[in-house]
Amino acid sequence: MRIGVAGVGRIGTMHAGHLAELPEVDQVLLFDPVPGRAERAAEQLDGAGGAGGRASASGGTHRAVADVDTLLAQADGIVVATPTTTHPELVRRCLGAGVPVLCEKPVAADLDEMSALVTEIERSGVPVLVGFQRRFDPPMVELRRRIAVGALGTIYHVRAVGFDAQPPDLSYLPTSGGIFRDLLIHDLDAVPWLVGEPVTEVYACGSVLVDDGFARADDVDNAVVVLRFAGGAHAVLAAGRHDPLGYDHRLEVLAEKDSVAVGLGPRTPLNSLDEDGPRASGAHPGFAQRFRAAYVNEMRVFAQVAAGSAANPSPARDSLVSLRLAQACERSRRTGAPVRPQGGSDR
Repeated sequence: MRIGVAGVGRIGTMHAGHLAELPEVDQVLLFDPVPGRAERAAEQLDGAGGAGGRASASGGTHRAVADVDTLLAQADGIVVATPTTTHPELVRRCLGAGVPVLCEKPVAADLDEMSALVTEIERSGVPVLVGFQRRFDPPMVELRRRIAVGALGTIYHVRAVGFDAQPPDLSYLPTSGGIFRDLLIHDLDAVPWLVGEPVTEVYACGSVLVDDGFARADDVDNAVVVLRFAGGAHAVLAAGRHDPLGYDHRLEVLAEKDSVAVGLGPRTPLNSLDEDGPRASGAHPGFAQRFRAAYVNEMRVFAQVAAGSAANPSPARDSLVSLRLAQACERSRRTGAPVRPQGGSDR
């Protein structure tokens, strides 16, 4: 199987390396509009024998291609890791060629454009996965399975924490979409996915505590979100742009029959003041390390979906849910009042 990667910046290069680890992927094809970038990425893959230390199973090498048309003609599936503004066009080209695609989130920056694209995707019948990596994280997958089979019983409360180790470069902020669309969008996708119910009310607030540059960008660097679900459960999401101990992303579910956590362990960047409590040790520096298993599994599942041997766990329509919730969060932050998500539910 050949998998193409369109865009070999930081995320695309990481995906290419993970694809090269998979025994079911014979060759990784790389394209980037920046001259020489794809060639350098291919050399790095081959120089390492693939990220897993092996050569291409087909006997060939991972290689760069000259344009998207070549990528579409030669790949069995394509990972879109280009800038957000280019996602709709590339996804549509994949649909036209009948090539399965995994598109980094978001598939479109605007809700109206995303809604139209989702309709086209569903009419085409071509598999399109959205790159919300937490849906592929093995412990998150297991948590969702337990919830689905009733092992936890009625969900009472969900708590999610998401803190970057270091704030992003301030030059990124004007195009980031704000903390709800950028940092919290993963929780706004994952938590409703886990609970399996529509969100009926959203309350959000935020502050600028890390750097005044966030205020100049009309954004906040710390935020709290409260979601109310149709069945009465609540979720509290806390997120921020700086944690002095390291990257901290974890989730807890308190329920009728059990209370469970994902992302809680020896590397959790938290120091207990209790005598026998845990101390932070070797915290993850960033998302690539914290979610490595999720990203590898994401590429594995995509290859399986492209081969027709697995169902799509992250369909494009679900992306409408998280984007609507992010917009509701922004409205709530600005008005100081709870709001109802607009546009109805896609669940």
